[in-house]
Amino acid sequence: AVVPLGQVSGLAEQLEERLFHLYGVHNKLIQERLQALDKVMERVEEAQAELRHVCCTMEAAYRDLCL
Repeated sequence: AVVPLGQVSGLAEQLEERLFHLYGVHNKLIQERLQALDKVMERVEEAQAELRHVCCTMEAAYRDLCL
């Protein structure tokens, strides 16, 4: 059975539309996850800064005790 060229063309267009839709959905999910990761990294940087501050404070306290 030979499939008419118009039918093949129509199926190809449907497939292309579905692929574009899937690409859009996945792209949106990736963007959302990247934004979430960015927020997590910001919190990690803030925690690191806090830890550095605590370490400096502890170091200064020990220095004061030793003097």
